[in-house]
Amino acid sequence: MSDGISDESADVVGVLTEQVEARFGMGIDQLKAAVAAAPTANPDATGIVKWHGLLVEAQLVLERAEDDLLAALQSQPSEVDDPTIGLALRVNAAVTARDGRAMVVRWLLDPDAPGKKDLAAERLARLRPPRTGPAIQTSAPNRPAGTAAPATAWRSTRAVR
Repeated sequence: MSDGISDESADVVGVLTEQVEARFGMGIDQLKAAVAAAPTANPDATGIVKWHGLLVEAQLVLERAEDDLLAALQSQPSEVDDPTIGLALRVNAAVTARDGRAMVVRWLLDPDAPGKKDLAAERLARLRPPRTGPAIQTSAPNRPAGTAAPATAWRSTRAVR
């Protein structure tokens, strides 16, 4: 691969940690402390620290799942039983989660990544006001206590076919 991570690399987290440290010129612990002290000072650093933490967490989950699978396989006589197959599926899901988070970290590290510099992204960044609340209503509409919703509130006005 051209991004410095080969298919044979088992240490995805280590490689990406080195890239994060090189990008910001400090160790990952220093970067985490800087982001914790001033989370809005550098949105790129804040996003990378967040996703790097999620990546590390996913790697730990993967390692535990691999250990559980290895222990189960070592205790199998000859045939693999359903619980062991379940452990293998858990490892597969953990790899998928870890790799997805690694892709996000790589995307955040790449200033020229697709979607970061195109005209639509720039316009959206300029036009979108900062969000101050949820995007959708998260609570029921206010009604006086003891009154029910109108009978037509949940009915469609169109004929059902």
